Formats: sequence, structure tokens, C-alpha cells
Amino acid sequence: MSIRRRIAPDEGRVAVRAVLAGADDRPTVALASRFLLEQLAEEAEGHTVEVRVPPFGAVQAVEGPRHTRGTPPNVVEMDAATWIAIATGRETWDAALADLRITASGQRATLAENLPLRWGTMEA
Repeated sequence: MSIRRRIAPDEGRVAVRAVLAGADDRPTVALASRFLLEQLAEEAEGHTVEVRVPPFGAVQAVEGPRHTRGTPPNVVEMDAATWIAIATGRETWDAALADLRITASGQRATLAENLPLRWGTMEA
């Protein structure tokens, strides 16, 4: 079952490209962050890891055991700049984690195998 997109792919790709080109206004960063979270949920469909990019959004992704109640056992959290950088391949998961810009708790709290995303190669 694929996710239901709330952001049109063309609109999301434009926002991501704008942020990568230097745009830092809140609406554009928010749109790019949310679009890439949707892309992660589609590419790494599942409910094992909760990925949070406050204050812009969160998704559950990665195949495996499903979390249903309380605090998720596998949580990844980072700021929007870090999320956009690792999701687009401008930076690696390992580098951002080593620099302490990602908080990851739980045995399965990693996105290393799922990044970078294929956001720019999607067909409209």
C-alpha cells in the first residue's frame, strides 16, 4: 500500500531545489522537508522507525515490526537542514550522526540504507 501524498510531486521538487540553491524561508523549507518525509515513507514503506523533523513533520517508515502504542521504540530526529542534506545526498547519514546532528534511539533507528532518496528522479 503506497502512502497518500499531500504534496504534489512537482511542487515538492521545486521546493527541494530551491532550498538546495539557498532558499531558507520557512514556507519553502517546510514544504521541502514534508515532501522528502513523504518520499521516505513511500520508498521505505513500513512502521518500524519514526522519523521526526520538528516542527515540520514526522512519518513512520522502514519495514519491520509495527509500533502501535506509546513512545515508539525506534526514533530518529533531526533539524530540517540536516534532513534535507541527507535525504538529497548532499551529506551522508554517518557524517550527520557523527556530528551529533541526528538523534537516533532504538536498535533499528537508522536510515543509512534508505538514503539518499530518489526525489529528483520521480516521474510527475
